Amino acid sequence: MENPTALSDNEIKTRLAKTPGWTYADNKLKKEFSFDDFMDAIHFISGIAPYFEEISHHPDIHIFYNNVLFELQRFDMGGKVTDKDFLAASEIEKRFSEKKKAS
Repeated sequence: MENPTALSDNEIKTRLAKTPGWTYADNKLKKEFSFDDFMDAIHFISGIAPYFEEISHHPDIHIFYNNVLFELQRFDMGGKVTDKDFLAASEIEKRFSEKKKAS
């Protein structure tokens, strides 16, 4: 897998416009997702964790009972937001959307 590329503030803003619901603050991309209950949230995280490992991206994940907050940035790039963060955000969105359609 290619090395991540740090993005400028303008590049981040442009990509955010195509990534609904995600915000950029404190050098992180952030979005909170709601699930039916605690176990539903845990299963979602368990299901996507191998993907994060595969792309060597390990986001901060905060669990608040049935809500999960993902915070994306690359510590190996000095805490910057990179193209890989948007790749991860896109995968989270895709899997969450598929999960909702299956429910």
